[in-house]
Amino acid sequence: MKPIKQRLLTPGPTVVPERVLEALGKSTLYHRSPKFKEIFLEARKRLKKLFRTEGEVLILTSSGTGAMEAAVTNLFNPGDSAVVVVGGKFGERWKELCETFGVKPIVIEVEWGKSVRLEDIEEALKANSDVKGVLVQICETSTGTIHDVKGIGDLLKNYPDVLLIADGITAYGVYDIPTDEWGIDVGITGSQKALMTPPGLAIISLNEKAQKRLLEVETRSYYFDLKKELKKQQSGQTAYTAGVNLVVALNEALKMIEEEGLENVAKRHERLAQATRAGVRALGLELLSENPANGVTAVLSPKGINGQDIVKIAREKYGITIAGGQEHLKGKIFRLSHMGYVDIFDILTGLEVVEFALYELGYRNFKFGDSVSAAMETYQNL
Repeated sequence: MKPIKQRLLTPGPTVVPERVLEALGKSTLYHRSPKFKEIFLEARKRLKKLFRTEGEVLILTSSGTGAMEAAVTNLFNPGDSAVVVVGGKFGERWKELCETFGVKPIVIEVEWGKSVRLEDIEEALKANSDVKGVLVQICETSTGTIHDVKGIGDLLKNYPDVLLIADGITAYGVYDIPTDEWGIDVGITGSQKALMTPPGLAIISLNEKAQKRLLEVETRSYYFDLKKELKKQQSGQTAYTAGVNLVVALNEALKMIEEEGLENVAKRHERLAQATRAGVRALGLELLSENPANGVTAVLSPKGINGQDIVKIAREKYGITIAGGQEHLKGKIFRLSHMGYVDIFDILTGLEVVEFALYELGYRNFKFGDSVSAAMETYQNL
């Protein structure tokens, strides 16, 4: 029997709320019109509140990777060095971007599922006096792991010439992140994660320190020229044609976050994350991460069961799309998202389909409903 309904429980793209879809479907505005300028400036103002920054927040028409590329091409000259934390697929992306644009990556390899040690970063900084930046994920989405970015920011107070550039693509809107207080010079996110908007927009914050660096670095990108974007966006325009409907939709999603309250949004994500972890543990399963994130939970597949088969059964038989592992973790884990437009009933549905899939694959060290009961009890008691 084929499913009659499809449900999305992946760590991006995430489910888009009805309000945001309605905003997305409105007639397209001319991107140089006064009306779009008004909405664009509203969205930028709301993003500054989300980031909790006094710096500038720019909206780029691209995926989150576009903002990552913009950070590398606008903030480093060829031959500069940067400490790069590689503890998953997206840490590897920082490394690849550096190599592509002539920046020397000083790589700190972290076992996938573990967080970087602050002493390893400090050791790299002491051994390389010419370092211009530290590139890290707040949440490494591929492993569901949080890095201590606040701790890194505290450490970098002793290195005033080093920028902290943080990929928060699955962190902003999941956590209440005080960008300035943590010492994040450049923060990055994307529309399609906790911001509850379809893919296509990247957001990058730049504090005064980062803006000063912009002026010191030779421009090496045409489309992702942040100096050009900064000048235009301060006046309510973009350098090139904006993703107009996406910006309108993003502004509506940001209104929803404001209405719920950023602190409440963060608490909701924490409750859902803890309920999910309790649920999978009740099935006798283990988490990959030693420091699990509140946006996505990575679960080790039982011995003898391919995690991709769990994903396939969930999607094809039950209409629920969850995520598998990447690179060497493919087949070894599956991932359950709990970010964005998600509530406890989404979590219970996700756990139920995991039970169905595991049972079909021969793993039966549980009774139906064990994960749901554990999740419900944890959620109720938080």
